[in-house]
Amino acid sequence: MTYLEQHQSSINDPETFWKEHANDIAWFTSPTNILSKDKNDVTRWFADGELNTAYLALDYHVDNGRADQAALIYDSPITTTVKTYTYRQLRDEVAVAAGAMSRLGIKQGDRVLIYMPMVPEAVITMLACARIGAIHSVVFGGFAAKEVATRIDDATPKLLITASCGIETDRVIEYKPIVDKALGMAQHKVEHCVVLQRPEHPCTLNDKDLDWLEFVADAVPADCIPLKATDPLYILYTSGTTGQPKGVVRDNGGHAVALKYSMKAIYNVEPGDVFWAASDVGWVVGHSYIVYAPLLAGCTTILYEGKPIGTPDAGAFWRVIEQHKVKVIFSAPTAFRAIKKTDPEGKHFAKYDVSCLQSTFLAGERTDPPTYHWLAGLLEKPVIDHWWQTETGWSIVANMTGIEHLPVKAGSSSVPVVGFDVKIMGPEGNLKNAGEVGEIVVKQPLPPGCFPTIWNDPKRYQQTYMSIYPGYYLTGDGGYIDNDGYVFVMGRTDDVINVAGHRFSTGEMEELIASHTSVAECAVIGINDSLKGQIPLALIVLKDGITDNGTIGDEIVQMARRDIGAVACLRTVITAERLPKTRSGKILRKTMRSIADRETYTVPSTIDDPVILDEIQQLFDEQLVTQ
Repeated sequence: MTYLEQHQSSINDPETFWKEHANDIAWFTSPTNILSKDKNDVTRWFADGELNTAYLALDYHVDNGRADQAALIYDSPITTTVKTYTYRQLRDEVAVAAGAMSRLGIKQGDRVLIYMPMVPEAVITMLACARIGAIHSVVFGGFAAKEVATRIDDATPKLLITASCGIETDRVIEYKPIVDKALGMAQHKVEHCVVLQRPEHPCTLNDKDLDWLEFVADAVPADCIPLKATDPLYILYTSGTTGQPKGVVRDNGGHAVALKYSMKAIYNVEPGDVFWAASDVGWVVGHSYIVYAPLLAGCTTILYEGKPIGTPDAGAFWRVIEQHKVKVIFSAPTAFRAIKKTDPEGKHFAKYDVSCLQSTFLAGERTDPPTYHWLAGLLEKPVIDHWWQTETGWSIVANMTGIEHLPVKAGSSSVPVVGFDVKIMGPEGNLKNAGEVGEIVVKQPLPPGCFPTIWNDPKRYQQTYMSIYPGYYLTGDGGYIDNDGYVFVMGRTDDVINVAGHRFSTGEMEELIASHTSVAECAVIGINDSLKGQIPLALIVLKDGITDNGTIGDEIVQMARRDIGAVACLRTVITAERLPKTRSGKILRKTMRSIADRETYTVPSTIDDPVILDEIQQLFDEQLVTQ
């Protein structure tokens, strides 16, 4: 079937379509109730089926001829460590860790909070939870104590598993003091705390703490238990507009079916292939495409504790691809912008043989055309932008290369993924025509793998996502669909600038600015203006070796006048050393807008380096005239 045929089939008869693909996984009890609604009127998939995600990811492959194949490669340039786990070895370590949890009294439905760096024990712990039906909640290592405490109080875990430290290129982050402070701040009292002592920086344990080695010592390996398809697999917190994190819940059945399907349909990988998601297990990409999807598909997955540059240089990604024979890499555009900024001519790239690479997938933020063209020209292999969210767990829009590799359009994430009926909605609830900008929505039912609720808050789930446009899931992003059905995601809907009644997309302006030969990356925000309501402000970061002689800003202003029009009113361009970002690489435009407008704001829990906000404040104070 062609892409269009598969997509149409999934929309016209989702029950039959996903029943067929559910047969691709090994159920303990095969489902007969494929598509239903629960007591909260929420779509549920495979409600009467029983399975175990850890069994599908590990034991199934051990039992079916892949026991000695590499399952996980831990590559840590920061600690100069490379370690490979076969499917049998990983299964055995996971079973022991699951047995150790059971020995502490952890059982099905209990929550386990994981606050760890990119080490194998993080993956082992996640899979161990899945093995016995405990619900894991991974918190990005390095989050401040207040954020950890908030998640402890919401998830109410019985067990917290952490490490003595995380290691960055230029510093060691001590985890134990953060965890101790969080445990002291939280109203909920965690029963047990297990600490992995890293030799690079061990910590002092409290009387109630348990060393990881003692935790797993002599534990009896635990078997996989049958779980309902609708039982929760994990909770993953994502920032909310109220400042209170939302605990996105993922179920077992729909998740397993969707992620296994995606590995072939979207990424075009087969069992035995090496797949590398250059992300972190603290993010949804790490959950879906470092841990679960590659293992469900029988691939080899890479756990990389390093950076795109600085570990040791801008050739780090190319070294990993060559050394481990990576077929597909999945990363964020910001990673490749960092490589491009440091090594624009690809001198480091030229040192490595990456002929094994089939394609590169980008997500996490919009891929600007200049980055796309640079990377595609360097690799001479397909570079594919795709778009998805923590809430969905897998792609909403993508080029489904395993079904039909469609032509790439720079600036577009390609077409709606099978199962997602994507529409553009106007503010009055009217569907937009091709080419018209509006809010991106997805007609219900959402396909398998998408979140069925917010932990402890089903009312917030309905109010935030499902009730604004009845019958549709509100993504919170804006954009348009062209005449060929390609989706262009232009950014969060609150990133649309309204200048004297004219709406301008920050994505469109950023695309233009990024095409300037001196610009490495940029961000456009709308700031308050007493006359026009809002006017755009551009921040740019220059490429290494470029010195601004005072003309670059003027050139960008003229480009905007020429290509967008004077009505856009782009008059202010500020050069910054760096832009504030989340740890996953998203630029904090909303926070910068608050700073520029002199509004109070909360430092986002996901920020990579809070100090940069002071730098931005100083820049604005120095260069912005009061509007």
